[in-house]
Amino acid sequence: MENRPLPSLAWNEPLVTLLGLALALLAGLLLIRLTPLGGVLFVGLAVVGVATVIEPLVGLAAALFLGPLWAYLRAEVPQAPAQIAQFFVALALVAWLARGLVRREIRIPNPLGNPEGEETRFFCKRSDKNLVSHLPLLLPLLIFIGAALLSLWDAVELPIYGLPELIKWVQILLLFLFVYDHLTSRRLPWLLGALLVTGLFQAGVGVYQFALRGEGPDHFAITVLGDRFYRAYGTFEQPNPYAGYLGLTLPLAVGVLWGALTDRKTRRRAPFLLVIVAAMGAALGMSWSRGAWLGFGAALAVMALALPRQARWGLLLIVLLAGGELGLYQAGLIPESILARLTDFAQDVRFEDVRGVGINDANFAVIERLAHWQAALEMFRYNLWAGVGFGCYEPAYSRFALINWPIALGHAHNFYLNIAAETGLIGLVAYLILWGVVFWQTWRATRRAEGLLRGVAIGLLGTWTHLSVHHLLDNLYVNNVHLHIGAMLGLLAWVVRSCPIAQSEL
Repeated sequence: MENRPLPSLAWNEPLVTLLGLALALLAGLLLIRLTPLGGVLFVGLAVVGVATVIEPLVGLAAALFLGPLWAYLRAEVPQAPAQIAQFFVALALVAWLARGLVRREIRIPNPLGNPEGEETRFFCKRSDKNLVSHLPLLLPLLIFIGAALLSLWDAVELPIYGLPELIKWVQILLLFLFVYDHLTSRRLPWLLGALLVTGLFQAGVGVYQFALRGEGPDHFAITVLGDRFYRAYGTFEQPNPYAGYLGLTLPLAVGVLWGALTDRKTRRRAPFLLVIVAAMGAALGMSWSRGAWLGFGAALAVMALALPRQARWGLLLIVLLAGGELGLYQAGLIPESILARLTDFAQDVRFEDVRGVGINDANFAVIERLAHWQAALEMFRYNLWAGVGFGCYEPAYSRFALINWPIALGHAHNFYLNIAAETGLIGLVAYLILWGVVFWQTWRATRRAEGLLRGVAIGLLGTWTHLSVHHLLDNLYVNNVHLHIGAMLGLLAWVVRSCPIAQSEL
């Protein structure tokens, strides 16, 4: 595993000086116009900006933390730049590329893959090879972005809807390459810390909203064990995407905790990781999102399957977990409100035309989603090959909406139907191939890695499982969560690169 020291900063001293002076000048001009608190925050962001030039991972950490604040800033702090995270993404990528150009070492995983696992090194001083023999993640990612770009050829609303969605996936690609190239064993704890501390912060906000604040939006009110609470929604302003984010991060935290416990060098961090897991688990429950609950349950099952080295013991572990849950149900130890939340929607789910279905308060949410599923299927049927345009479900909705449901929800509340409607059969197949390769690479990493890296691989396997299952009911590429997914894909590629493959696998 790579463990080289941080490179000397002598090469970029002029660049650091110039950027520092520019940021200092800008800070001076803006401080004149800001309140004291705003001035302190701005100086803090300026310091982080300078630190990003020195170490690009700082900018990525800032972007991961600030990204999920977008909805909150837009709704509650309109005077602040809601997309401040995008500035740090751009700054981190520019700093990374500048370092790579000067050092002539930008590593890009070979998109075609070869038996020796050779990377492509642009501006390479020397010819060296790493043992990377795996189905590449880069090629299917490029294929999907290409399919999305093809769908925009005749998109309904290209500038407003299509391009922003495409930019998300370009950012995922760039962050994937950045993390793959820049990460080292010394930087790994910092990246994991940025991902997990952001999750801990969001969990703390959610626990406060549910259990401590005592008030909240009326439409988030729920009754649990006879008491009135308000669903946790963090800085996402909506419980379901908030729960989806937690469902993506919590499996990684569980995996890292397991890896830390099995690695003598990292065991001392286990208590802190346990706090993170407990906080995010509690906040996930407080979100009252059944899609996230189902997704996380599936993630735990797949992680249990991967935990033992031999799959048959993993299957036995799944059987034991299922038996334990059944025992809790038979003993009446699962609260009735939770059981109802998980099962009450089933009676309204139907695979038929819902235009003639009676609507009431009990079935409104379910029928609304089914109506949007039906509209997505109609879009797919009339635009079979290339769809209505990537990101263009909402502007195209009015042409396919059911009579009782004229208002678009923004997406189909089923990402697979959504991607089929927007990018057609070509995009749907490309998307499924992408995540099929991701799953295969992650599974192989869980078989080969040791210690902390094995825990990371198992956690990422749970993350992808949650994403795939939750996408049956929602769209999680919102509120800058795609930044986290891009970083995690890069983390996966780095873990695979760091784990040599036995000759028998070649």
